[in-house]
This record gives sequence, C-alpha cells and structure tokens, in this order.
Amino acid sequence: MKNRLVFILILMALLLTAACLSNPALEKVKQGDVYRDLKQWDKAIAEYDQAIETNPELVQAYVSRAFAYTMKGEFDKAIADCNKAIKLDPKSAEAYAARGYAYTGKGDLDKAMADCNKAIELAPKLAQAYTYRGNAYASEGEFDKAIADCDKAIELDSDIALTYYTRGFSYQGKGEVDKAIADYDMAIELDPELAQAYLSRGIAYTGKGDFSMAIADFDEAIALAPYMAQAYANRGNAYAAVGEFDRAIADCDKAIALAPDFALSYFVRGRAYHAKGEFDKAIADCDKMIELIPDFAQAYVNRGAAYIEKGDPDKAIADLDKAIELDPNLSLAYNNRGLAYYAKGDYDKAIADLDKAIELDPNLVQAYNNRGRAYYGKDDFDKAIADFDKAIELYPEYDFAYYCRAFAHVAKGEIVEALADFKKCIQITRSPALAEAAQQEVAKLEP
Repeated sequence: MKNRLVFILILMALLLTAACLSNPALEKVKQGDVYRDLKQWDKAIAEYDQAIETNPELVQAYVSRAFAYTMKGEFDKAIADCNKAIKLDPKSAEAYAARGYAYTGKGDLDKAMADCNKAIELAPKLAQAYTYRGNAYASEGEFDKAIADCDKAIELDSDIALTYYTRGFSYQGKGEVDKAIADYDMAIELDPELAQAYLSRGIAYTGKGDFSMAIADFDEAIALAPYMAQAYANRGNAYAAVGEFDRAIADCDKAIALAPDFALSYFVRGRAYHAKGEFDKAIADCDKMIELIPDFAQAYVNRGAAYIEKGDPDKAIADLDKAIELDPNLSLAYNNRGLAYYAKGDYDKAIADLDKAIELDPNLVQAYNNRGRAYYGKDDFDKAIADFDKAIELYPEYDFAYYCRAFAHVAKGEIVEALADFKKCIQITRSPALAEAAQQEVAKLEP
C-alpha cells in the first residue's frame, strides 16, 4: 500500500512537470513569481512579458505583471494589465483585486473600493481582496473598517505581510501605537525586506519617544530602499529629537535631493536650523513648507518662533495669528504669540494668550514659564513665582525656569532662595551661555 502511494505521488509530480513543460507561458509566469518574491520587479516583468508573448490570453500573466507594476509605482500600466485580464476573464477575482490595489496607489479610492468589492463578490474567500480593500480604507482614514478587513484577511490567510502592515498602519492612525508595532513586527517577520514596515515602525517608535529604536528602523528602511525620501526625513526628525542637529540636516538634505516636494523634510530641517540658532535658514525652510502646504498651521508657528528669536515680534505675531486662524486649538501658537507680545512689552496681551495656551494644554511647561516672565514684567512677583514653581514641578530639569525664578526672588529680597535657584540652574544647564549668566548673578549676590 505504501509503495503504491509513493508511486502515485511520483506520477503526479511527473504529470505536473509535464504540464509545465507543455505550457512554457505558465513556466515563465512561475519564474516571474520567483523574481517577484525577491522584489526584483524589472526581472519579474520581463518574465511576464515573455509569458504574454508566448500566450497573449494567459490571464494570470497579466494579473502578476499588474502587481509588479503597482509595486514599481506604475499604476496606469498595472490598471491596463488588469483591464486586459478582466476582458479575457470577466470573473477573475484576482484581476479585480489587483486593479483595486493599483487604484489605491493612484489615489482613486472609489474605484479601488468598487474593484475590491467585486473581487469579494466573485471570491468571498480571496484574502488579498480584503487586504487591498483594507488598504484603501486605511488610505481614506477609515481605520476601523480597514482593521475589520485585515482581520478577515488574516482569518483566511495568516501569511500575507501586507495585511499586517495595513492593520498596523490603521492602528497607528487610531493612536494605538503598541498594537501597530506588534503588527509591523509580524509583517517584518513574514517579509524581512518590507522597507515600508520598517519606516512605519520607526515612526511609531518616534511617537513613543524611543528614538534609538526609531533610528535603527529608519536605517534598515534606507538600506532596503535607498531612494525612500520619507525614511531620510523621519530619521532626520529622530536625530533632531536627540539633539543631533547636523545629522538631522544631512538627512533632510538627502530627502530633499530625492523628493524636492516632500514637505516634512523642510519642516524637520527648519526645526534643526532653529535649534542651531540659524534662524534665517529656519525661516527659509518654513517659507518652503508653507509654499507646499499653505494650510499647515505648525509651519507658521515655527516661522513665528524664528522671527521672535530674530527680534521681529510683529512678523511673529502675524504668523501666529495665521496659525491660530488655521487651528484655534493649537496651544503652542498661543504660547508663542504670548512670547511675542512679551517681547513687545505688552504684558496683558501676553498673559491672555498664555492663559489660553494653558487652558488648551495644562501641561505645556513653557507656557507657565513665559506667563511667569510676563507677570514679572508687571512687577507681580508672587504670581510670577507661582508660575515658575509650576513649570519646575512639571519639568524639574528646566534650567531657564530656575534662572527666571531666581530674579523674582531677588526682586522680593529673597536672596537665599535666589542663590539656590541660580546655583541649581548652573548645575543642570547644558547651555554654557546660561551657566555663565547665572554664575555672574551668583557673584553679585554672594558676600
């Protein structure tokens, strides 16, 4: 009985081999699929080309080539191949699903949904159709629907990396970062060369404040896809977060060289220039950011902050007015406008704006410190000290808050407390200029 089973298996293998040999077009498709799995899209397409040349009516060849074109970003070619496949076989669920995926890439989400719906109608157990529809939902920001489709796809086939990536992206969109990372982990386990998964996981780690993990993921994304501008820009953002501003600028330069219209690169580079005190360069990057996305409120906030540093509070206020017009709930815009009014000596307007900033974000540390400075300007030293106390309570290593509180204590004649604050500032600050200024005040106060 055992020998007979072995004989049957060998016979089936021989028949399958013979079938492939008798169908050279199908053999070319299989070879193309090998290149596809290696992400060698041009080689895969060349094999599919030969398959179609050998057999112009082989639906599978058009569908497979469409997927390869989609992965290359050549969506119109992908759609044309799917159209041909559907003309040859109007009941090809795979062709509708593949066309839906291509339409998503092209940004035509209504057509993507319609095609994926048709694929599911024709083949209710086709996992890819749910994955692609989930991808379209995610692109529309309908994250719950995307997650539901991905859940269904995983139920049908748990080995599709794109499904986990799409669900992870959707969880990330909902702010469920840990779930997103878990799905990206699974996507990478299934497809260790899925550059987009490393990029998205890096962004998730950035959101958690885990910049070393984020940078490692961006490194991997760049190694796999050196042309990916988003990876350089996001790595630059992570570098800026840990104070490595020159590296941040270098990454943004690379991102801009690859994609001159990718706005995030200018946003991140502008912040890095600001941190380095290169305010004209920061303003130039904000100008470009605003040119690319005129309704992005944060760009006006950042440019306003640079104008404050340059001693031009009127231009700062104009920018911050615009930011607040675009987003009335942006606490940092009120904080910065309050700082600009403070620079003009208009302490009442400064306090009103800083009150609003604190109302919107009770944990906005700098707003308390800035309001304390405004109260100090009005000689209301008790209120100033109360605000400096709150800033230090929220951030015990806030060097400038100790420095400011020390002056309020001096104004009240509280020299012991003032000396303690100046010395604390010297102890914790990373700014040589601030340390020197505090040391000079200590020298004035000590006998």
